Amino acid sequence: MPKEITKVYDSESLEKYSFKERMVIRLADVVFFLAIRTIGRTIRWKVEGLDNLEAVETAGELPIYCVWHDRIFAGTYYLRDRGIAVITSQSLDGEYIARFLKRLGFGTIRGSSTRGGVRALVEMIRRMRNGVAMAFTVDGPRGPRHEAKKGAVILAKKTGNPMLPFTVIPDRFWTINSWDRLQIPKPFTIARFIFAPPIYVEPDSDDEGIEEKRAELQASLDAIVSAK
Repeated sequence: MPKEITKVYDSESLEKYSFKERMVIRLADVVFFLAIRTIGRTIRWKVEGLDNLEAVETAGELPIYCVWHDRIFAGTYYLRDRGIAVITSQSLDGEYIARFLKRLGFGTIRGSSTRGGVRALVEMIRRMRNGVAMAFTVDGPRGPRHEAKKGAVILAKKTGNPMLPFTVIPDRFWTINSWDRLQIPKPFTIARFIFAPPIYVEPDSDDEGIEEKRAELQASLDAIVSAK
């Protein structure tokens, strides 16, 4: 695998952080990794819409996985070890998130909507053209909750790969008191993992066309989150 691809799976140096920050990063990395892996192993999955993912792969395309931020705990476990790359912030929190994601087989690209966002999007376009699938929490990193942003739409336009909305609906879960009301599945729960149909974006889409596709992504995610 070319070096320019493999580096998204390598951990970055912690030299720029203080000793205390390095200890926090290393501890948080291990704690989150163990929590996701331990709970994830107990979940009983019911997968729906797998044919939507298979259709993308059969066409020789790469999915741009799109999910709401509150469903990432279980979603991260289910999609582990597939070489998917995700965007993580350049903050201290982003560092330990990047590290435990890599333990779970993800690649990471550093940036956010507020810091390094344009550079990160350019990097995602390059990596997709090199054969790396991507994933977006489309209302992240700080909300508003369940309001889709345009980053995934622009990536789909630039690469020709489709957005693939998905969600996770656990029967039993804890809710964290955070902006996204993060869901953490309870051990041994049943969880539905739902793939929606892929959404394509024309390469010549103008601002109006991009907004239409953003709205389509919004509607798709809203529909599967409320699926009965």
